[in-house]
This record gives sequence, structure tokens and C-alpha cells, in this order.
Amino acid sequence: MLNLERLRTLDALARHGSVSGAAEGLHVTTSAVSQQLSKLEREVGQQLVAKNGRGVRLTDAGQLLAVHAARILSQVELAQADIEAQRGQVVGEVRLAGFPTAARGLFPHTVTALRGAHPDLRVRSSELEPEESVRAVLRGDADLAVVLDWSNKRLPVPAGLNHANLLDDAADVAMPATHRHARRDAVDLEDFADDDWVSWPEGEFCYEWLVFTLRSQGIEPRIAHFAGEHHTQLALIQAGLGVCVTPRLGRGPVPDGVVLVPVRQQMRRHIYAVWRADADRRPSVRATVQALRDAAQAVGSGDSDAGSVHRASVPGDSDAGSAGRASGSADPGTPD
Repeated sequence: MLNLERLRTLDALARHGSVSGAAEGLHVTTSAVSQQLSKLEREVGQQLVAKNGRGVRLTDAGQLLAVHAARILSQVELAQADIEAQRGQVVGEVRLAGFPTAARGLFPHTVTALRGAHPDLRVRSSELEPEESVRAVLRGDADLAVVLDWSNKRLPVPAGLNHANLLDDAADVAMPATHRHARRDAVDLEDFADDDWVSWPEGEFCYEWLVFTLRSQGIEPRIAHFAGEHHTQLALIQAGLGVCVTPRLGRGPVPDGVVLVPVRQQMRRHIYAVWRADADRRPSVRATVQALRDAAQAVGSGDSDAGSVHRASVPGDSDAGSAGRASGSADPGTPD
């Protein structure tokens, strides 16, 4: 009889490609992974893993068994979903992944609501970039993920995943209060062709979107600084080191000396949840999707800072009611 947990370990090795990756995905030690694989080899009477330089690779037998393991584990997940659905109770554990501003802007409301409504449900959350979140759901390392794409650049979503739209999130251009465009009510991206840019790190989906978008406007971006966190990006803007695009979801306080100006042709991120189709019947998954929708609705109705546009006092302004406006409000759900 093949042991299910050992098959799960083999499946993790096949998906991650290394013992350390499998250990991280399973939340165990590398020695625990090696022990499980050794026991599985004794059970089947064949070598499943061979050394490959500093790492390991699956043998032909290992690859064959890994294919069967993936099918078996998928059937087990279906059985668990059917049992949960038959019982009709929101219990067990749900693993939620999302990009940083979603984790900051949506997860606190979502997890708090789930705890209140379903005390027997354990929720674990983690920050992951959109493409990695999708892979985590496909691998079974996450039950749901909150991901994004932009109105002019879509994120590929593989077959076998269901999705639910959550909200559209508008983005503004952040600039120093001393910038030549800081007193304008709206700007075009072409206005910043000669500026240095602060960007997300190379390789991230939002970095690729920024470069694609600027080049589509005839701008070869001069990216001077890379930062993954919006707070770091805004600190660089505050120091007068460039401009950046900053979405409204999970934005938080804007530093003094930084002005956010809407873009005339509004830039929007489409934010949605994805989960495996074979988990669709699980009450815990359905409850989490609904909690995410409720959190997104609260954001869209102005219950968070997602819709705020910060207009700091601009040097030289004498009328605090015009260019020196205090924080205003713009609904990210307003049609383009």
C-alpha cells in the first residue's frame, strides 16, 4: 500500500524541482523530505531519485510514479471537497496568497470576517507576486490567490482555475511637490518622458507592465531606482529622485512633499481571486471568495484609503483651497 504523505512528497519534488523547494512547499525540513523519499523507494522497490550535480532528479520510475501521485492527490482533493460540501460546514484550513497591496488592502478585512463568521476555519495568508500565486494554486500550495492584471496587459490564467472579479483599482502618478506638474488636476504619461522613474523590481509583472505602457506611449523609460514596496517608492519620490505609478489599493499614508495626480486616460488594475476548479465545491473556498468580495466592496465604497488622491501643499500656493488641496476622494470603480 502506497503511503499518501510520501506520494505528496514525491509530487512536491516533481513540481518544485529540488528537495529544498519541496520542503518549503510542504513546510517541512529537507531531511524530512529525504526520509519520506527513502521510505517510498523501499515501498516500491525501485530507485525514484538520483543525484544530479548538487541537486537531484527523478529517475524514469520516479517520473512515472509522480504522474500517478498527481492524479491520486487530485482525486483526494476532490473527495475532500465533496465531503466538505456534503457536510455543508465551513471548517478546516484555507491558504490564501496575494500580492502585497492586496494583502495590505483586502486580507485584514477578509480574515477578520471569516474568523467572526466561521470560527472553526483556520486561515493562513502569505504575500506572493501574481504569477507565483497562480503557480502556488496550481501546485496545491495555496487554495486561493488574489492576483491582478492591467487593462492593457493581461495575466495569463491557465486552464483548470476558476476566478471571481473583486474590483478595479485606479492608479495615479506620484511626484515631488516641487515637480512642474504637481499643481495639475490630471496628467498624461507623455508629460514624464524626460523624468527618472521609480519602478517595481525587474521581472515582476508590474515592472513589465510599466515598461510596456510607457513604450506604447513612445517613451523609453529612464528607470533610475527599483523598489518592491510602495512605501519605499514614495520615500524615493519624497527625496526628489523621480516619479512613479502608485495604485490606490492599500496605499496608506502619503509622505509630506509627495503629490499624487490622476492620469487623464485612467490606468486600472483588475483584481480578482483564482482557485482550482476541483475545489469549487468546498464551502471554505466559497466562503473565502465571498469574504474577499465583501472586502473589495468595502474598499470600493470608500471604507478604506484605496480611493484617496493625495494633494499635498505645493510650494508657492497661497490658496489652500485650490492647488494646496487636502486629501480628496475618487472611486476606483468609476467607469473609464
